[in-house]
Amino acid sequence: MVDFLFDDTFTVEGLNPNGEKFDKVNRIVAQSEKHGMLMHLDVNTEIYPMNKGERFLMVLSPTLNWNGAPVTNYNSQVEKKSLADKFEYIMHGLLYKMSEEGSGSEAKAGIYVSYGGLQMLLKGHPSHLTKFELDQKFFLLIRKLAS
Repeated sequence: MVDFLFDDTFTVEGLNPNGEKFDKVNRIVAQSEKHGMLMHLDVNTEIYPMNKGERFLMVLSPTLNWNGAPVTNYNSQVEKKSLADKFEYIMHGLLYKMSEEGSGSEAKAGIYVSYGGLQMLLKGHPSHLTKFELDQKFFLLIRKLAS
């Protein structure tokens, strides 16, 4: 069975927080329900539109294989059952920066991930980000939920 790096349900609280607009891409600002994490995520809205108020499940996984085995050949992935079958929007990315600020109960940690130019910041209590390390590659999987 796959050991997820992170999973939670999020609600989209806003779009394009700095007023920046890009063709086919929105930066969503979302808050998680279970862990209280804040996420900024660039989403290709031409293929996966997301709107304020929508809820979605987001999983960060080291693999798409149900048995936890690493993905070694992306072409053969199409032919067998995988985590991708349960999600609607999937990206593969690289964690390129980690940050920490504050201390004690006010401590916050963040991970910065690039998905081929689309960016993600996931920020919150450091205890929820212990499975991550610099230069780590993993998959982001999203499925919208009923509101």
